Parts: sequence; structure tokens; C-alpha cells
Amino acid sequence: MSRIFSIFVAFLATFLLIGSAQAEVKVLTSIKPLQLIAAAVQDGIAVPEVLLPPGASPHNYALRPSDVRKVQSVALLYWIGPDMEGFLPRVLKGRTLPSIAVQDLPGLKLRHFAEDNHSDAEEADEHDHDHRPGNLDAHLWLSPINARVIATKMANDLSAVDPANAARYQSNLMAFDQRLDALDLRLKARLAGIAGKPYFVFHEAFDYFEDAYGLKHTGVFSVAAEVQPGAQHVAAMRTRLQEVGKTCVFSEPPLRPRLAETLVAGLPVKLAELDALGGYTPATAQGYEQLLEKLGNDLAGCLESL
Repeated sequence: MSRIFSIFVAFLATFLLIGSAQAEVKVLTSIKPLQLIAAAVQDGIAVPEVLLPPGASPHNYALRPSDVRKVQSVALLYWIGPDMEGFLPRVLKGRTLPSIAVQDLPGLKLRHFAEDNHSDAEEADEHDHDHRPGNLDAHLWLSPINARVIATKMANDLSAVDPANAARYQSNLMAFDQRLDALDLRLKARLAGIAGKPYFVFHEAFDYFEDAYGLKHTGVFSVAAEVQPGAQHVAAMRTRLQEVGKTCVFSEPPLRPRLAETLVAGLPVKLAELDALGGYTPATAQGYEQLLEKLGNDLAGCLESL
């Protein structure tokens, strides 16, 4: 009986040891694009979670009690930083585990909003304060260069807290780099034909992507969702579109600005969408590439149809 008991104890100890070694590291990201990068790094090991649901704004999200508990408990948390998720710093003060603001990572190629990128919506009460000249453009995930830096940080962090899977994290990182090389070639080929074509956006979110692929929006119709612009303001925006002629005006899902239809009525202008957050992109190893590829296809698709 004693021998049987000893064997049982040894088996139980081995089982617990294996279970402990294989316990997955919980990763939480603030927004979907960071989740997609983390999913590439954790491929085959675990699936990272994301805080914001599809369609939620990272600028002013209201955390639920369950969100706060999740923020406090996960092993690793990644967010862009206070220039993007203004709702997070207060909650993170009570967190004792690592929280990484990726906007502070060395090696990132960062952009700042410039004077010549001023919105076409000049009324003071409609100006987007987060996009004022000189402020950091926090949409940094739309640069493949930055995505590589973020993925490297995630792979190194995970390797440190989960050494049993370190080789897999590093292998996944190499695979991610190789896929981004291939994606870069595809996007350059896809977007070469629309370089120089004019288009407008409702939200200045795409400068990193444009910089990577030789594109530039003609103007920004940045109007606060809760503000209905006056007739004079809409007329000025329509005049700008008339001067350009055939073009596309891109909004972001889930909601199209209320003035969009009025703005383009009777003009040779198409309304379309660009999704900088990739809200419904599956959190798979290829998710980040799918986000950028869809962005490129949607942009090119509208401009090529004119």
C-alpha cells in the first residue's frame, strides 16, 4: 500500500508540474490592433484578450466593473498610451503587474500632427483636441515598422514570464516578420496605381499607413459626432470637394457622420469606409496582416472605381 501511495504522489507531483509549466500567460490589450499583433506572437500557445469591443472609441471608453477586474488581474497588459486611451491611466494606478504603453517603446517611428494637417473643420467648438498640431499621432499601429517593434517587445516579455514556451514565441516573431515582408510587397504593388489621387477622410487616423505606402489624403473633415455643423460650414466643405472633382470621402465604422450624405449630394464623390481598428478581424496569427490588407484594398477599391 505504501508503495502504491508513493507512486500516486509521484504521479500527482509530475502532473502538477506539467500543468504549471503549461499554464497560459494571460495577455490583455486595450484595442484590437494590439490584440492582433499579440495573437501572432502567441500563436499556438494562447489567445490574447482585448478590452474594447468592436465599434468602441479608444478615446473615451467607459470601463465596466468586469473590465476593471480584468485590467487588474492579467499578467501582461499592452496599451498605446495616454495619447490614445485617455480612460486607462486612472485604472492602471491600482495595477501591480506589468502594463506596457507601447508609444514609449524605443525604436518606434512616431509622427506628430503638423500645422499643414489642420482639419477642414475650422470651427473651434468642432476641433478634435487630440489631433491638434504638435500632439502625438497615436495611430502608430498602422505602420508595419512599428508593428515589428511591438511584436518584438511582446515576444521578449512573454519569453521572460513563460520560458517554457520562449522558443515558440521567438519562432512566431520570426514568422510574423516574414509575413510582413510579403505583405509589404503586396501592398506596394496594390497601392502604386493610386499614388497622387485625391481623397478625403473624416478622421486623421491614417498618416502612418499613408507614409509607409506613398499616399496622402487631400483634406480632413473632422467634425465632432455630437455637433451639427452650420450651413456655411457645410458649403465650405462642399466647395473643397467641387474643386477636386471625382474623389472618395472615407469615414470609419461603425457610424457614418451625419453630414456625409449632405456633403456629397450631387457631386462626383463616393462615400466609403476605412477601418483603422479592424474591429471584427479575427484574433489569429494573420489578423494584423488582414487589417492592413483590407485597409489597402478598401482605399484602392474606391479610388480605382472613379
